[in-house]
Amino acid sequence: MKLHRIFAVVLRYLYLFKHSLDRLSDAFYWPTIDILLWGLTSLYFQKFTPDASIVVLVLMSGILLWLIVWRGQYEITVNILEDLWNKNLINIFVSPLKFSEWVLSFFIIGIVKAIVSLIFASLLAFFLYKFNLYLYGFYLIPYFILLITTGWWVGCLVAGTILRFGTRIQTLASPFAVFSSLLSSFHSSTLGAESSSFHPNQLYFRGFARGFGKRLF
Repeated sequence: MKLHRIFAVVLRYLYLFKHSLDRLSDAFYWPTIDILLWGLTSLYFQKFTPDASIVVLVLMSGILLWLIVWRGQYEITVNILEDLWNKNLINIFVSPLKFSEWVLSFFIIGIVKAIVSLIFASLLAFFLYKFNLYLYGFYLIPYFILLITTGWWVGCLVAGTILRFGTRIQTLASPFAVFSSLLSSFHSSTLGAESSSFHPNQLYFRGFARGFGKRLF
């Protein structure tokens, strides 16, 4: 495994990110829409419901932390789809680049973009709604690691399925992550408390809300 080859692939995707409006909108535009939409919704609950702080916490922290999972999954599936659409996989695999180096570059670019999107969205939430995610301190690091690895396994599962069956099932790239977010947020209330460990993100978000929720406001 050579670092210069990994760096070259990461640099390639960074250049693609810089010159692609689709990638820029996914990193900045849609997080902004989510923050505005759910931020205003949380303010509505806070205004008309006396004890709505937990609702505000769940909405805002869930939106911000889910960006980590989304970026980890998105960078794997969409970058592989990009190579499939452009018929670039042959060029990649005839080069000295190893498969492990190729996959590791997806992980690295996912971490970089997750950090960028999280910083942007958290600063936007702070300036608009005084929601300070960084009061969480260094404990945010293990949650980041857990959530980004969840995004990786979701992305690898979807990417492997796409590579096996082709681009005719490319629509799985987005709905699978959305379905995973539904399990993360709502399945414990619909399936019962005994099923709360079915999806690991439920445990992450629950620990975040219970352990440090009071420090965020």
